Amino acid sequence: MCEKIKKVNSWLSTVFGDQPVPQFEVNTRTVGILYQLAQASEARCSETALLVEDLKQKTSEYQADAAHLQDVLLQGVGLSYSGLSKQATEYVSALVDHAIVLGVRDTSLSSFFPAINNLTSDILEAEKSNRRLERELKALRKRLGATLVLRGNLQEDLNNTKKSQAIESAKAEERLLTMGFVKAKAQELSQRQDKSEAQLVSRNMDKSITHQAIVQLSEDVNALKKEIIPLKKKLEPYMDLSPSPSLAQVKIEEAKRELVALDSQLEMNVDFK
Repeated sequence: MCEKIKKVNSWLSTVFGDQPVPQFEVNTRTVGILYQLAQASEARCSETALLVEDLKQKTSEYQADAAHLQDVLLQGVGLSYSGLSKQATEYVSALVDHAIVLGVRDTSLSSFFPAINNLTSDILEAEKSNRRLERELKALRKRLGATLVLRGNLQEDLNNTKKSQAIESAKAEERLLTMGFVKAKAQELSQRQDKSEAQLVSRNMDKSITHQAIVQLSEDVNALKKEIIPLKKKLEPYMDLSPSPSLAQVKIEEAKRELVALDSQLEMNVDFK
């Protein structure tokens, strides 16, 4: 870790020169990243130095070749670059510029033709790649259009869902309020019922006249009526017989006594209420 920090500080000092090195947080991550950058920078500088040396060597070789050709032209043909016409100088300059653009070692046809063929192949390959990229771009545009449409539909569905959720939330809140009111009302009624039952108990109320007792009595009466129906059917053959006077008198007296008892019971019930 210490060696990495030393290397990083040395590299930063070299990079910024006379300017102060910016402050940074010293931890394992930052030191590791800066150390990798320092190594990559040194490797790149080393490669650049080698490339510069190679270019210097090629420049020396080209200068030696140019001097040799000038000597050949001067000694063999008697021509020098300064003795050429303006048009010839332009041609030579254009030839040199083309050679530099094509990256050939010399200006001979054997060097130009392969370079031109390679450049033509590169152009054809670039056009082929361009057509492929155009097809991919069209496909991407088509998919992008479909994606935008889908996104719009999803956004619309989302908005509808939010609206529905808001409505359902309002309904749920209303139900909760109603439920709370019903619970409070039920509790109030239960308290009132308990209070009423306590008052009835304190007044020694007869349970036989309660609603539940009356309902039970009504059910019993209905059951008795159903039992009386077959008995009435059995008595139907005897209904046409003439009643005995003495027996009828007894029945009349019994009916009178029952009527008196019912009147007394009715008066008691009225007085109780």
